[in-house]
Amino acid sequence: MGSDHARPTPSAPPRVRRILVMTVVPLFVATVVAAALLWPRGGAPQTDGGADVPRYAGTVTRVVTEPCPPLPESPEGTPRVGTGPCGTVDVRVDEGPAAGQQVQTPVPDGPGAPRVDVGDEIILVELTDPTDPTVSNWNIAEHQRGTPLVWLAVVFAAAIVAFGRWRGLAALAGLAASFAILLTFVLPGIGAGRSPLLVAVVGAALIMFVVLYLTHGVTAQTSVAVLGTLGSLVLTGALATVATAATHLTGFGSEDATTLSMFQGDVDLHGLLLAGIIIGSLGVLDDVTVTQAATVTELSNANPGLTRLQLYRAATRVGRAHIASTVNTIVLAYAGASLPLLLLLTADARPIGQLLTSEFLAQEIVRSAVATLGLIAAVPLTTGLAAIVTAAGRTETTPPAEVARPRPQADRAEALAALSSPRTSRPDEPDQTRTPPPSTATDGWPESNRSTDTAW
Repeated sequence: MGSDHARPTPSAPPRVRRILVMTVVPLFVATVVAAALLWPRGGAPQTDGGADVPRYAGTVTRVVTEPCPPLPESPEGTPRVGTGPCGTVDVRVDEGPAAGQQVQTPVPDGPGAPRVDVGDEIILVELTDPTDPTVSNWNIAEHQRGTPLVWLAVVFAAAIVAFGRWRGLAALAGLAASFAILLTFVLPGIGAGRSPLLVAVVGAALIMFVVLYLTHGVTAQTSVAVLGTLGSLVLTGALATVATAATHLTGFGSEDATTLSMFQGDVDLHGLLLAGIIIGSLGVLDDVTVTQAATVTELSNANPGLTRLQLYRAATRVGRAHIASTVNTIVLAYAGASLPLLLLLTADARPIGQLLTSEFLAQEIVRSAVATLGLIAAVPLTTGLAAIVTAAGRTETTPPAEVARPRPQADRAEALAALSSPRTSRPDEPDQTRTPPPSTATDGWPESNRSTDTAW
C-alpha cells in the first residue's frame, strides 16, 4: 500500500519530532481505546441461516451425458424438452465418513452450475431425506479452488518480495494485518450490532496506523501521511453521511444487502453502506498521502532553498496529476465490480433519468463521488502538513553561521585597479589582445563552421 521510496529520509530535528509525537500518539491511543470498547464480545452472533449441510471433497471419475427427458406438457398440449445438460457423474469421495467410496450424482444443471470433467476436484454435499435418515442424495456444489489459489498467492508474494525486497516483505505483513483487523474487529463488530460507521472509522484508523508505520517506517514523513490520511477519512465519513441522507439511501440497493437483512435483521444497512465507503477509500487515500509527503521531502532535498509556499505549490502540481489518474481508477474499479448491475440496466426499459436515480445505481454514484472528494481533500491537507514539517526541520538543521554570515565587502581601491588594468591571458586560453581574423560572413550571422550550441 502506498508508494515505495527506498532512499531513507533524513531524521527530523528534535522539536519537530516532539510535535509529531504529541500529535500522533494521542490519536493512536484514542484509536486503540475505541477499538477496545467496540471489540465484539460473546462470540459471533447466531443467525437463522439454516442447518449446516455437510460438504466433502471428491474427485470426478466418470461423466455420462444423455438426452434430457421430456418435461410435462405445456397448457397448449405441446411436450417440452429439458434444457440440460442431463446425465450422471461418478465421484470418488476423498474425505468424511464415506471416504474412498464411489457415489453417483446428477450432472449439475441450472444458472451458475459448475461444468465438470473427469479428474476435476469438486465439493460434494450430502442431502439426507428428512423422512428417512438412512436415505441420502449426493450433489456437486462447486469446484475445489484451494490449490490454484495457494499457487496464485505464492506467485503474488514472491513477486512483491523480489521487487520490493525488505519493503515488499513489510508490505505483505501490512496486508496480513489489514485482513486480520477486518476479520477480527470490523466484520464481527458490525455483525454484533455495533454502529457500522463508528466501527469502520475506528477499524480504518487502526489499519492505517499499523500498515503505514510497518510498511514505511517510523519517520516524520510517515507521521505526516498518517495525519493526512486520518483527516481525509474523517472528512470522507462526514461527506458520506450528508450525501446518503440527502439522497435518502437505505442500504438496500443490492441483492447481497437484501439477503443479509433476511439472515441478520439487526444489521444497520444504511450504516453498512457508509462503512463500505470508508473502508474502500482507505486503500487509495494512503497511496496519495504517502506520495505527497514523499514528494515534499524529495523536493526539499533537491532544492533546500525552496520556501514552504514553493514546496506546497510544486508538490500540489504533482498531486493534481496523481488525482487526475486516480479518479479514473476509482470510477473504473466500482464499474468493474458492478458490471452485472450495469448490464441489467441496459436491459431496463425505464428512462435514463429513472435509472440514474434508482436506489441501486444512486448508491454507486454516491460511493464514487464521496470517495473522490475525500481523495481530492487529501492532497492539499497532506501537502500543507508536509511543507510545514519539512521547512521547520530544514530551518532547525541549518548551521547558524551559514544563516548569519555577512556578505564580504570588496575594497573600493582594489576593485578600481582590477577594472583599469589590462587583462593578462592565461596559458590555456587565446590572447584577447590579438585582432581576430576577419569574418567571411556577410549577413551578420556567425561563421557557418562555428557552433552556436550552449556549452554544458
